[in-house]
Amino acid sequence: MGWKAAQKLIRNWKILRGDNVMIIRGKDKGETGTVKRVVRSQNRVIVEGKNLVKKHIKQGQGHEGGIFTVEAPLHVSNVQVVDPVTGKPCKVGIRYLEDGGKVRVARGIGASGAIIPRPEILKIRTTPRPAAPGPKDTVMEFVLEKTYNSKTGEGMPNL
Repeated sequence: MGWKAAQKLIRNWKILRGDNVMIIRGKDKGETGTVKRVVRSQNRVIVEGKNLVKKHIKQGQGHEGGIFTVEAPLHVSNVQVVDPVTGKPCKVGIRYLEDGGKVRVARGIGASGAIIPRPEILKIRTTPRPAAPGPKDTVMEFVLEKTYNSKTGEGMPNL
């Protein structure tokens, strides 16, 4: 990727994995679907069951070849989040609640201003956290071991 392309990368993403979006440009214009994957390095999203293309895959070791139908990524400017109240595409804004919580709201012409909830799928981790300590985890005894005494200055490195 060139430096100009890197400058145009979206820093604050408002479309998340699991959002209900409507395609506003392209061959699937007007159709809605769920965001399956967000490719942040290319400013693209993959919508479940939309923008289908045929892929010719050569046969290799461990897999068969043939013609497969796969979902191609769409540029993020070609999709908009669906307003949960009106069911129309809208822009996404951010508001802060009285308790300090941050929420996404529907904004734009004809938008209801309703809160767009975060998708439930984001709460599920793709790779589960390990329950048992691994070989690179620090043992708790070493973590709790006191190595510096503030009164005597013992344990302070000589800099």
